[in-house]
Amino acid sequence: MNRIKLVLLFLLALITAAWLAADTLMPDPFGYFTFRSVFVQYSGLLGIAMMSVAMVLATRPRWLERHLNGLDKMYRLHKWLGIGALIASTAHWWFAKGTKWMVGWGWLTRPERKKDGAAQVLPAIEQWFRDQRGLAESIGEWAFYAAAILIILALIKTFPYRWFKKTHNWLAVGYLALAWHSLILVKFSYWSQPVGWLTLILLIAGSVSAIMVITGRVGRGNRVVGQIEELTHYPGLDVIEARIALREGWHGHAPGQFAFVTSKSGEGAHPYTIASAWNPSTPTVTFVVKALGDWTSQLKTWLKVGMRVSVEGPYGCFDFSDPAPRQVWIGAGIGVTPFIARMHSLAQQGGEHNVDFFHVTRDVDQLALDKLTADAAAAGVRLHLRLSSRDGHLTAEQIRTLVPEWRQASFWFCGPTEFGQTLRRDFVSQGLPGARFHQELFEMR
Repeated sequence: MNRIKLVLLFLLALITAAWLAADTLMPDPFGYFTFRSVFVQYSGLLGIAMMSVAMVLATRPRWLERHLNGLDKMYRLHKWLGIGALIASTAHWWFAKGTKWMVGWGWLTRPERKKDGAAQVLPAIEQWFRDQRGLAESIGEWAFYAAAILIILALIKTFPYRWFKKTHNWLAVGYLALAWHSLILVKFSYWSQPVGWLTLILLIAGSVSAIMVITGRVGRGNRVVGQIEELTHYPGLDVIEARIALREGWHGHAPGQFAFVTSKSGEGAHPYTIASAWNPSTPTVTFVVKALGDWTSQLKTWLKVGMRVSVEGPYGCFDFSDPAPRQVWIGAGIGVTPFIARMHSLAQQGGEHNVDFFHVTRDVDQLALDKLTADAAAAGVRLHLRLSSRDGHLTAEQIRTLVPEWRQASFWFCGPTEFGQTLRRDFVSQGLPGARFHQELFEMR
């Protein structure tokens, strides 16, 4: 989390510093209209810069994953950038459009423009940019309205995922319109300065990324065809387990990673954590999926043995790699899946860590619990099973009691975000370095 916060702050600081080297928020003479003139430029550059980086992240670039600590963190940054772009763009829109309204309402009096003795002759390219301003303003205004609606829809959790996926891709079209708006309306003198060069780089990167989204090229190089070999339903948990045989092109995965799976083209790809260790002699992946939404509730009737699916990945850096001699795992509900994969890996290859695994569940299926217990025994992992209906909520204090050497451990959490944050705050307040608490942010919207 700290890493993506720093990236966000760095981007805002970089754009601000580059712009301040070319302009100022304290124009002389200072007044509403002189401030409006510079603020419209500044807010517009901030908004398009954040949208550009968000668009690049939307292409799921593998080369950025390790630097940003996984695709789950990249998507969290993508979300923050979208919200930030909406705020900056709204401020930009209000100062540009709202000022005209306030003049019309009589709230403001526009200062008279200075009349030049002779018509100003501009270089041909600058004159061309000026000639496009009216069209660019209209395109930008309507693109802003559309983008604002789509970003707000993306933030509404009850908005169905399949519609979120489709409407969110429309933002790429809106981005291209806003990129054109920005290219034309950026103050022409900026193009000969670092702020202009930086803006141009971001506009090019964002536009290429938007075209990738529109043409369906995102993740194409990481997709392989798979075929469902086995399906197991655990009715007590309302969970389905699917083992999928993969064709050539899958180069393996680490425990804790996830993939996007498409089993119905109209529904699109959904992200699921891989719940199996990689064995190149038997190239398969297993997914354990709980019925939590419209589509996942349909899987037990939709999926069939022999069905072909598309698997894209693997993604994520929740890979259990750290130098601490001990590890404490905490898997809540369906958050158990990365730990199942890790236990399978430990059973095959062994490991160096002393592991305590706390599994918290509200629902009970004896077959699933028996398999989890057997996996823990085979991996040499101490399993602490917590049935919330019987044992109540798991607390940090209870973990410290059961693992007295917790100060020498790293923590790996997968489950509800608020639960993980509560545990992290408690352990950090007791002296645990924040970098030793790893939390997967498995929220893709």
